[in-house]
Amino acid sequence: MIEKPQFPPLLSGEVVPKHTDPFDKAVSRAIAGIDSGTIYYSEAADSLKAALVLAPETPLEEAIQAVYVAQIGLAESLGALAPPEVPVYFQWPDRIKVNGAICGGVRFSADVSDPKAQPNWLVIGIDIPFLPSSDEPGDNPNQTCLFNEGCGEISPMALLESWSKHTLLWLTYFMDSGFERVHSEWRPRCDTLGERIERPKPGVFVGLDEKGRMLLRQDVMTETVSLIEFAEHL
Repeated sequence: MIEKPQFPPLLSGEVVPKHTDPFDKAVSRAIAGIDSGTIYYSEAADSLKAALVLAPETPLEEAIQAVYVAQIGLAESLGALAPPEVPVYFQWPDRIKVNGAICGGVRFSADVSDPKAQPNWLVIGIDIPFLPSSDEPGDNPNQTCLFNEGCGEISPMALLESWSKHTLLWLTYFMDSGFERVHSEWRPRCDTLGERIERPKPGVFVGLDEKGRMLLRQDVMTETVSLIEFAEHL
């Protein structure tokens, strides 16, 4: 019997049937007009798949910054549940790294793509592998799972419960004081800042601007790349 996660006030949870993607379910329910604050999740034992429905009251270019909030929520949850020596970092735009290897990430979608338009809904999903996808260690040296990083004592439902609490806390900070505090917390956890990267485009990752857009320096030019470009469009 899987213990049901306890969600904080303002958030509620709904289990999706087996073989149903919580993200797809959340998007379909958001289109239908479900209330903000519902988390759809799977009870699978080998991964945590969950998706939160939000109803932003700001233009998309501001609302999309909640993706960083969800990443911070994940990092803080893993920090609280995992052994203290396990480092958690971000790889822009949507990957989570544990001990230097990719360990799942976030995905997101909205009903608009114009930065100036206000979305009716924004869905942010997380997908964190708990068990190896292959029996052969070393098949994907740049990817890992929580079990392989010494986090075998953590259950998906415990991480979901913790993520919901930390994410709600940071959503409150975000709504109260804007992106600055979120940026200050996110920045030290991004391990490619100041480095040359190849994805999403070649250049030096200088940082984020006040709207949460990537600042990418290419020779003498610096361009911005928005998270909106990586949203899953319907």
